[in-house]
Amino acid sequence: QVQLVESGGGLVQPEGSLRLSCAASGSIGSIYAMAWYRQARGKQRELVARITSGGITNYADSLKVRFSISGDNAKRMVYLQMNSLKVEDTAVYYCNAEVHGSPDAWGRGTLVTVSS
Repeated sequence: QVQLVESGGGLVQPEGSLRLSCAASGSIGSIYAMAWYRQARGKQRELVARITSGGITNYADSLKVRFSISGDNAKRMVYLQMNSLKVEDTAVYYCNAEVHGSPDAWGRGTLVTVSS
């Protein structure tokens, strides 16, 4: 099994920046991609960014200019750098791992609130 723990959420002012971290543990050798999703109140969960074990990234079209995903295989970490944050970026951000032969693993989420 894979366990994921997110950190780095909090309150930030509009146009501010925040970096989220996701620590993976357990059967990390079975992970072939990791991603960040978010879910705003009253809305469906949506993909923010994804990175494969080979380093290939993809983003939600509306976020690719402001957000950046990266990974550190040695530290078993995935990061989401978020710049120029907007009020509409307020959401719970979830870390996701796609695992060979198993259902996706999910973290519990970290709340990001963008407000003045």
